[in-house]
Amino acid sequence: MNGNESNNTFHGEFHILAFHRYTEHQLLLFIWVLLMYVASMVGNATIIILVCLEANLRTPMYFFLCNLSAQDIVYVSAILPKLLYITITSDTSIYFSCCITQMFLFAFCVGTEFFLLTCMSYDRYVAICLPLSYTLIMNKKVCIILATSSWFLGGLNSMMHSLIMANLSFCNGQEINHVFCDVKTLLKMSCSDTTNIQILIIVEGIFFGFLPFLLIITSYVYILCAILQIRHSAGRLKVFSSCSSHVTVVVLFSLTFLSVNLKPKSKHSQEQDKMLSLLYIVLIPLLNPLVYSLRNKDVLKALKKVIARNIPKVYIEAQ
Repeated sequence: MNGNESNNTFHGEFHILAFHRYTEHQLLLFIWVLLMYVASMVGNATIIILVCLEANLRTPMYFFLCNLSAQDIVYVSAILPKLLYITITSDTSIYFSCCITQMFLFAFCVGTEFFLLTCMSYDRYVAICLPLSYTLIMNKKVCIILATSSWFLGGLNSMMHSLIMANLSFCNGQEINHVFCDVKTLLKMSCSDTTNIQILIIVEGIFFGFLPFLLIITSYVYILCAILQIRHSAGRLKVFSSCSSHVTVVVLFSLTFLSVNLKPKSKHSQEQDKMLSLLYIVLIPLLNPLVYSLRNKDVLKALKKVIARNIPKVYIEAQ
């Protein structure tokens, strides 16, 4: 690289363009994203509090759900506060180190979520297909190992991403036409050899995407076979309802992820990517607690118990 190229390589910060084309709707976008962020934080925090407080929810399924909620809180907090700041102030600057951190947390959470969903599908497989051995197989030690492995693998993947991206040179401008520091967008801006990161993305897609999805599908094939062997329709419905929330979350997460990453390119591709990514970032962490609370009698019962225990105390203290 010659001296002129070196001078144009990088100046310490990027600029996230976000919704620069929708200046007349900035306030509406800010309010919408803020409401989604607050609702997501409250919903996921509620799940964590309920699982910690209620003994009835201290089971493997809710242990993994608690981990999923914690991951969702990190996920939205890594991206949405900065997006809200950019939207309301029009200050699009972000330091390179902050950009790499945001990228690390995004990849970390996406990878961790795939593995946590896989753990939850295995839990449902053991509960439905091997009910007599459930407490033996899904003991506390196994659950902790599975959850810890999910976080570790997610962190390992994002660390590799971040280290490679941190050593790239950027000479094709510093404007990121996205709502956050997206890897694909940054790769287009790099003037370095991106072969290693491109290979990593392919390997990651297989190991962190296709393989967990295949394991989830395999689990539910066995679960479906077990359900079909139940003679009474009421029994089949009861068993299926025990995993319907997880199925809903897996479908929503997979569809949004695939729609962003496998969508064919077009002249409007970048703007479509931004909008699809925003749905992916905002809606999925919000829908996870909603799906598990609205479709789950145990969670609703626990919520009512916690409210019933604490409202009288608040009323007495107010008096």
